[in-house]
Amino acid sequence: MALAALALVQVAGPLAAQSIASPEDYFGHVMGADRTLEGWDRLVSYYETVGNASDRLMVHEVGVSTLGNPFLVIFASSPENLANLERLKALNAVLADPRGRSQAEIDEAVRDGKVVFVQAYALHSTEVAASQSAAEIVYDFATRTDEEMERILDETVSILVPGMNPDGINIVTDWYNRWVGTEYEAAGLPELYHHYIGHDNNRDAFMQNTVESQYVAEILFREWQPQAFIDHHQMGSYTARIYLPPYAEPIRPGGDPLVWREMAWYGAHMAYAMDEHGLPGAIGSAIYSGWGHFGFHWITPFHNIAGMLTESASARLATPLYVHPDQLRGSRQLPEYEEQTTFPNPWEGGWWRVRDIVERQILATFSPLDLAAKNRETVLRNAYNKAARQTERGAEDDVKAFLIPTAQHDALTKEKMVSKLLGQGISVDRATSAFTHEGRVYEAGTYVVSMAQPKRGVIRWLLGQTFYPDNSYTRDRSGNPIRPYDMSTDNLAEFMGVRVDPVATPVTAMTTPVSDVEGAAGPVRGGAAGYVLDGRLNDAFKAVNRLFDAGIDIRRASTNGVGFRAGDFVVGPAADASALQTVAGATGVSFAPLETDPEEGAFPVRQQRIGMFQRYHGGNMDEGWTRWLLEDFDFDYSTIMDDEILRGDLHERWDVIILPSDSKTMMVEGRSDDDDTPPDYRSGFGEAGVAALDAFVENGGTLVTFAEAGDLPLDEMDLPVSDAVRGVWGNEFWAPGSTLKIEVDNSSPFTWGMPEHALAAYLAGGQVYETVPGGGSADVKRLATYPERDILQSGWLLGEETIAQKAAMVAVEKGAGTVLMIGFRAQHRAQTHGTFKLLFNALVDRPESSPRIF
Repeated sequence: MALAALALVQVAGPLAAQSIASPEDYFGHVMGADRTLEGWDRLVSYYETVGNASDRLMVHEVGVSTLGNPFLVIFASSPENLANLERLKALNAVLADPRGRSQAEIDEAVRDGKVVFVQAYALHSTEVAASQSAAEIVYDFATRTDEEMERILDETVSILVPGMNPDGINIVTDWYNRWVGTEYEAAGLPELYHHYIGHDNNRDAFMQNTVESQYVAEILFREWQPQAFIDHHQMGSYTARIYLPPYAEPIRPGGDPLVWREMAWYGAHMAYAMDEHGLPGAIGSAIYSGWGHFGFHWITPFHNIAGMLTESASARLATPLYVHPDQLRGSRQLPEYEEQTTFPNPWEGGWWRVRDIVERQILATFSPLDLAAKNRETVLRNAYNKAARQTERGAEDDVKAFLIPTAQHDALTKEKMVSKLLGQGISVDRATSAFTHEGRVYEAGTYVVSMAQPKRGVIRWLLGQTFYPDNSYTRDRSGNPIRPYDMSTDNLAEFMGVRVDPVATPVTAMTTPVSDVEGAAGPVRGGAAGYVLDGRLNDAFKAVNRLFDAGIDIRRASTNGVGFRAGDFVVGPAADASALQTVAGATGVSFAPLETDPEEGAFPVRQQRIGMFQRYHGGNMDEGWTRWLLEDFDFDYSTIMDDEILRGDLHERWDVIILPSDSKTMMVEGRSDDDDTPPDYRSGFGEAGVAALDAFVENGGTLVTFAEAGDLPLDEMDLPVSDAVRGVWGNEFWAPGSTLKIEVDNSSPFTWGMPEHALAAYLAGGQVYETVPGGGSADVKRLATYPERDILQSGWLLGEETIAQKAAMVAVEKGAGTVLMIGFRAQHRAQTHGTFKLLFNALVDRPESSPRIF
């Protein structure tokens, strides 16, 4: 997304500030007015209008969102700086990565550069204020002429993302406006506010699955690499009025100390400004811990960016909320709602409006900018210091580099992982010839990721084994563990099932820098018996789905043989070679020559009719992610809602039904407080729906459940299986967002293509299975099992003996069908590539002549 390639909206010269319409004049109300929201379409029109009228702004449409809405990035600075952006970007790059730069170049970058400061708004669309605040902020950039603004414009380059989720802004605005003034005003949304992933769009910075994440990552991690980043959000209604940096304890170590100091520095200035302007209720060093998910504001510190978060208390969407003093509560590192050093001016309660949030977000936008402008050279000199010192630390670390060998269980997934590392702006090299390092032989093509680079902190957490802290910050006064804010590990390699070798000595092999991982077409070479596709590859399933679309017959090997193994896909020699070339080009999958036909060792595969349950009540993020994943791998599926389940005869319409991770209560009963939900958007398929799903299985269907969704068949279908961790928590068993070792029986069609040893992403709500003694035991197949000891790979695990040698995944025969229960999220956030096949296999036809689960 180089600047020259962006679609430029604003090209106007200077005009008088008074010719620019204020948001109040343009929209007919102040931003944040009670019961009033502006949608993305009108906001975009306003930004284009202001951009065309101001020489302080450049408004770019960098692409379109998931649902096709314009995604905008707005540059705000002095006219001179905007005319000189390319040079400023080049100077900034010197400071972000000073390797190979002379002292003169560094001094020039400090002297002539500008502080680059990125701020983002409206990622979580039900946090409605930020999308409205951004319009007033842009207007202020364009029109204010005071000394502070002139200084900000001269000394900084602001990059604003006024709508991180444009689709969600429209979804929420349309929903709210539909019901405002009725008994259902401010009712919760029935659907996810991002088409696929809802609130989880803040968990995608390190994987960049969505196009919106890719746009922002391009700015933060590759093209601009700013000195500071703020993500403006909202939180619950009954604590402080606004959380400001720095984070609470614990922090995730490995960042440069200056990053944490800068967050405290900026946050103190924001809090000072709040009280200076009579806005009570600001708190720092509380509520949000420094160890969080690897979304944008929590991964940026390891990019040497002061990555910050603001969180304002919420109203009821755009409807005012009255808060009584006795409703106000403490939070993490705010034990009581009363004065403390980080909270000297509590809000006393009363009416709380979106306008109150807007005022605080405006101040939280400009006050850190003014601090950066006043201290431009210090900020820039320390940008260099952070990058240089992290590089030095990386050279001295116990782990000097990570090697990613050529030989992998799934070589195409390895390439995807390297592409994601490049997406972080990490330097990756490729060996040009074979070499030996620390006693191991590595082939040409091995990737080398040195720790001696500015992004050493990012590399450490994406590739290195992780142990979440277990100390007084992570346990309550009774000694019970406190749940991490999200995951306790974000290890990319472990999630993706890619072998990565940490090495303790510098790599001296001949290498060449990698700038891009080309998606090379797989070779197509036929043999006497046709072609074989490696069933160990996730992308083999994508290729199979495209072959279905092309009308090409497919078989699957059920035994090992010459040139094939159980789980491989077989295409006959008469298949249209040009169609195979097209599929190989699109997927990278090789069509290898098959010389000997498997004959009885392979069975015809027919395309399955796949359905996935979806509910209202804000949607289910696990369902949305699963939808994204199925579409990414070209599975044909349909969405099933309550009415479809209640029609019955499910086996006549579907072969496989997926229940994503969700509580049984939400699926069967829906919400208990449904009175504020419009009747057409209430969920819960009741006992009749349970009976329909039971009949689906009895009549030959396959029901797939993830994690806590397994409660439904466990409780309602009389299975000879129980959940060994139901009701067990804390010191007895605790694995909050961890990767756990599993041993896979890959002789089953449900596990074909999996390695014998794999890693499962275990989260709250996960299940672990025991077979109930009795005659039904023969109907249960244990497909993946936790080992006897040393189960934790990364994260936090207490009470491993509770799950040792118990099943992580089981298949249960019931009537003519099967219930497949995966106790962890094998498809979690479309990040856990290493276990995707546990879902994909269930969506592919199985041999009719064999027992269903053996």
